[in-house]
Amino acid sequence: MSIPATLIEDLVHANRILAREGVLDAYGHVSVRHPSRPDRYLLSRSRSPELVGAGDIVEYSLDGDSPENAGKPPYMERFIHGAIYEARPDVHAVVHSHADEVLPFSITDIPLRPVIHVASDMGDRVPVWDIRDGFGDTNLLVTNMQQGRDLARALAENRVVLMRGHGFSVAGRNLFEAVRIAMYLPRNARILMEAMRMSDSVKALSPGEVAIRSKMDPAAPSAKRAWEYWCRRINHRGCGCGAEQQAG
Repeated sequence: MSIPATLIEDLVHANRILAREGVLDAYGHVSVRHPSRPDRYLLSRSRSPELVGAGDIVEYSLDGDSPENAGKPPYMERFIHGAIYEARPDVHAVVHSHADEVLPFSITDIPLRPVIHVASDMGDRVPVWDIRDGFGDTNLLVTNMQQGRDLARALAENRVVLMRGHGFSVAGRNLFEAVRIAMYLPRNARILMEAMRMSDSVKALSPGEVAIRSKMDPAAPSAKRAWEYWCRRINHRGCGCGAEQQAG
C-alpha cells in the first residue's frame, strides 16, 4: 500500500531536526512504523541524518530485510528499530542516538533520573543495557535481531533504554513523541550532572509527576507548536505536522 507523502516528509524533517539540535551527528537514526503494515517500518538508507531526503527512505520488514533496497546500503543497527517494533505494538517511532551527555549514566551506577518537566516523557526509570552481558566482547553495535531483541527486552515497557558506552534508544507512540524525548533527554542529563556537582541532594520528578505527564496526548496542539518551531529551525516553513497522525 502507498505511504502518505506527509509521513515521508515528517521522517525527513525528524532526521534533520535531530541533527540540527545536536542529538544526532554523522551517526544515529530515526524510524517510523509503516502506517498500514505494522510488520514494516520506514528508515533512511545509511546516510548522515542532516542529509536525509525523501529518496533515501526505505521500507523494511521487522527483521531488517528490504528487497527493494538494491543499491542503498542500510544502517548496520537497523535491528534496534525492528526488534522494538516487534516487541512493542504501541510504539510507532524509534530514535537511536549517541549523545555524549547520557554516556556517563550508561557506564556508572548513577541512574539517569528525570529532573526537568520537559523530559518527564522519559519515564521515572531508565534501564541500562550492556551488550557484553549476553554477547561477550563485541564492537558494541546492534548488528542482528538476536542482539536487537535482547535490547528490546531491557527496554521492556519503558520509553528509553541506555546502551552501555554507546548511547540510547527511544520508543515513541508517534514520531513527534520519539523526537521530543530524544531532544530533551540529553538536556535532562546535562542539568542532572550540573546539579550533582552542586549538591549530593537532587530532587528528581516523582513517579506521580511523571505519570501525570505521561497521560498527555502525543498528538496534542502543544505537540504541533513544538514541531512547527523545530521545522522552522531547519528552514522549513511548510510543515504540516503529519507527525500527529500516528498516535498509538
